[in-house]
Amino acid sequence: MIHAKQALLAKGWAENVRVTAEGGVIDGVKADTKPAASDVMVDTLLPALGNLHSHAFQRAMAGMTEFRQAGRDSFWTWRELMYRFSDRLSPEQIQAIAAQVYVEMLEAGYASVGEFHYVHHQRGGAPYDNIAELSERIFAAAAQTGIGLTHLPVLYSYGGAGQVALNAGQMRFGNDVDGFLRLVEKAKAALGSLPPDARIGIAPHSLRATSPEDLARVVAQQTQGPIHIHIAEQRREVTDVEAWLGARPVEWLLDHHAVDDRWCLIHATHMTKAETGDLARTGAVAGLCPVTEANLGDGPFNGSDFIAAGGRFGVGSDSNVNISLTEELRILEYSQRLRDMSRNVLVPGQGSVGEFLYTSAARGGAQALDRNAGVIAPDRLADLVAINSAAPSLCALSRDQLLDGLVFAAKDTIVTDVWSAGRHVVQAGRHIARDVVFEAYCAAMKGLLDG
Repeated sequence: MIHAKQALLAKGWAENVRVTAEGGVIDGVKADTKPAASDVMVDTLLPALGNLHSHAFQRAMAGMTEFRQAGRDSFWTWRELMYRFSDRLSPEQIQAIAAQVYVEMLEAGYASVGEFHYVHHQRGGAPYDNIAELSERIFAAAAQTGIGLTHLPVLYSYGGAGQVALNAGQMRFGNDVDGFLRLVEKAKAALGSLPPDARIGIAPHSLRATSPEDLARVVAQQTQGPIHIHIAEQRREVTDVEAWLGARPVEWLLDHHAVDDRWCLIHATHMTKAETGDLARTGAVAGLCPVTEANLGDGPFNGSDFIAAGGRFGVGSDSNVNISLTEELRILEYSQRLRDMSRNVLVPGQGSVGEFLYTSAARGGAQALDRNAGVIAPDRLADLVAINSAAPSLCALSRDQLLDGLVFAAKDTIVTDVWSAGRHVVQAGRHIARDVVFEAYCAAMKGLLDG
């Protein structure tokens, strides 16, 4: 039971709001009411966002790839470094890293995560005796931290467009369709170890890492639940796929699959104006990861056209080089301003940019993660975040300016409390398991660096 001085509800702002929940689901929202003695008292209550795209293990290599080598660095040179790093990780290290990542996400204000999980096998590529060993390590990290998990096992069969063989650095990722479907079923069986809000979907890695026949088969098997795919992140990816399949990635996918609101197209960075409108009309979510997209030099998303066409979007931390909810939303807008040399781009018509970005990403993230969340209302999951409007970055702002301040002026330290499906995991700005998780993470990193 929570009492907030003010809260952003489905129909707008309200004062003195009391929210009650049972079994992780909101069963009461009442404004203009007094608190009960047992209520958790907070300043400003918001629907918490879902982080729709994460590769948790990459958090441990943050800062290790920012040294320029001879020649021109790119996404593709970064990828080779990531392969070498991933090949060193043990199951215990993967679990410890994921737990640290999830603590940082929750403290930043995210209540849930879509784990786009593609490290499946032992070093060198041999399967574990339990083919879902590393998925279960992700489950253990989610259980320890209380984050809402949508697990997305990845189909990764080829090393490049045209069914190129996997290279040595990709062997831990590789599965044919039969092996992948067995892995998904084993992971589904193990998902019962988590609370009932946990979900599982599938993630064909990309068009370049699968084939038309394999993609059709796994999509046909996924009759419900989310489908995520990397799409058109890099210009070279677009040209390689076009040369192979005779169409650009987004164009090809929309022509060959019934893309709908269960799909999330990650990045979708390089689209034509026609592709942008066509994607928006499907009801699918564009999964945007502005911090990582900037770090890897991907390029800016075509946001203004996508929003004008009614497109849905959410945000994710992808490589986890810097886990910050406010930075993801801020850089999303700033990337548009830098490209267009304009201001206040990502809002249709007139209105608050911060409020549009925040509320749209809350709804889009919930859709992409198959979570009945994204707004504060009865029968929705109690995915909630409280912030302190008396902090220096917000105290001079009116209520209608509050989300502008959150997105453009505040740090994530503005977060005081987070509930994930009613689990009160961040209190007074700290995750309740922060110290024990950090100790295990430090031990894992020491072992990794000493090994």
